[in-house]
Amino acid sequence: MRLTVAAVGRFGTGRGAVERTLFDDYVKRLSQPFELREVTEKRRLPAAQLRQREGTLLLAQVPKGAPVVALDAGGRVLSSPALAKRLDQWQSAGIRDLAFLIGGAEGLDAAVLERADLVLSLGAMTWPHLLVRVLLAEQLYRAQCIQAGHPYHRR
Repeated sequence: MRLTVAAVGRFGTGRGAVERTLFDDYVKRLSQPFELREVTEKRRLPAAQLRQREGTLLLAQVPKGAPVVALDAGGRVLSSPALAKRLDQWQSAGIRDLAFLIGGAEGLDAAVLERADLVLSLGAMTWPHLLVRVLLAEQLYRAQCIQAGHPYHRR
């Protein structure tokens, strides 16, 4: 199953370089094909319009027919084994592509949340958006290890 992460904003070479290094480390460990698609809206827009525009840009990155996992603080909190099980279910069902969407500072537009097959929360705390990419990549790697019975995931 191919994994796509579409995220608002870009990793930088200065600010964000540490997060990029961590992100890349986990992505290299994944056995599945993986692609990061970064989107930005350069115009200064009011918050509601910016959220809507970013939502449109994110949804345009979703591969045709792919289930969507939207990362949002108001979503479901899953344990690592529960996430691994959900990913395994999609893979067993023959899903070829799976997309994860990470919004910007204004959050995700309602259209993104409505399109999502799963709205996933990484907990009640607010995380920097570049760090959310790292946390997601780590959890995808952890899920892979759980599915394979690898000792990386220990309770």
